[in-house]
Amino acid sequence: MKKSTFEIKNMDCATEEQMVRMKLDGVEELIHLDFNLPERKLIVTHTGNIDRIAMAIKELSLGDRFISTEETDNTSVASSEREERKLLLYVLIINAFFFVLEIITGFISHSMGLVADSLDMLADALVYGLSLYAVGGTILRKKKIAKASGYFQIILAVLGFSEVVRRFMGFGETPEFGMMVVISLLALIGNAFSLVILRRTKSNEAHIKASQIFTSNDVIINIGVMLAGILVFITASRLPDLIVGTIVFAIVLRGAFRILNLAK
Repeated sequence: MKKSTFEIKNMDCATEEQMVRMKLDGVEELIHLDFNLPERKLIVTHTGNIDRIAMAIKELSLGDRFISTEETDNTSVASSEREERKLLLYVLIINAFFFVLEIITGFISHSMGLVADSLDMLADALVYGLSLYAVGGTILRKKKIAKASGYFQIILAVLGFSEVVRRFMGFGETPEFGMMVVISLLALIGNAFSLVILRRTKSNEAHIKASQIFTSNDVIINIGVMLAGILVFITASRLPDLIVGTIVFAIVLRGAFRILNLAK
């Protein structure tokens, strides 16, 4: 048994991790994949020659660099899959709940910031759901799920942008800043709770590390929406909400295209 290490410069979230997993799905020599997102490294436990695996990774064009291969006598790859699935399920439920809460209150309060944040929550939930549902499934099923998720997200983001443009033109009401701040604060608490859950595990798997990164980014977005609500109150203008909404919709759209890469 051998252990090979790769540096993958453009691997910074679960999307790229899923791309690698799908690309290597079915490779006979593959035994285990250990991702280290902060250091952009992938450790592959395998049998035989690494050439086939290295070629498959290179085809993804993620800026990979082969580092080394060494013999290992570790014949038992620790399986923490059950714990990781449970943690991802918890975070998925939290994201799904706040997606529903924020999109409903976003329309009620006329806040594009809340609506956009809800779609960001949905984007994360789709990635977590893909990770959970795809485990043990065929590569065709994985690609179908990724494609459907990506296009669905693009449609929602485009509709969101359209509504922002409409409101920039003077249509719509000034958001209710109080609801913006309160709901964003609740979402912030939810994301903080998710981080506490995720950090209970010592796993270095990309699913967990990526979930921590996603949730940390969500915290920043929550704070941004809260600040926008305060600025709406101070300026009596809808512009702060529309600006934040535009930024978050752009983040969601970017994430959608990255998810679509999984279906290629």
